[in-house]
Amino acid sequence: MDFYIVDVFAGTKYTGNQLAVFMGSEMANLSDDEMLPIAREMNYSEITFIISPEQRNSGYDVRIFTPAKELPFARHTQH
Repeated sequence: MDFYIVDVFAGTKYTGNQLAVFMGSEMANLSDDEMLPIAREMNYSEITFIISPEQRNSGYDVRIFTPAKELPFARHTQH
């Protein structure tokens, strides 16, 4: 799977919170039972899965997980 590690809430490199961003066509096919173990393995405060390959309504469908659970998100597509 393709993913990126990015700093968020940072003014300069390596000073923000780490965030793993998973993307690619296979994200739409991952189940909750597959996403949560990935989040636990990464062990960051938040992991995002971009599940729509194309923009819709000026954004993407994103699911956010902590190592413990999925978090609600604005414009989140319910499954």
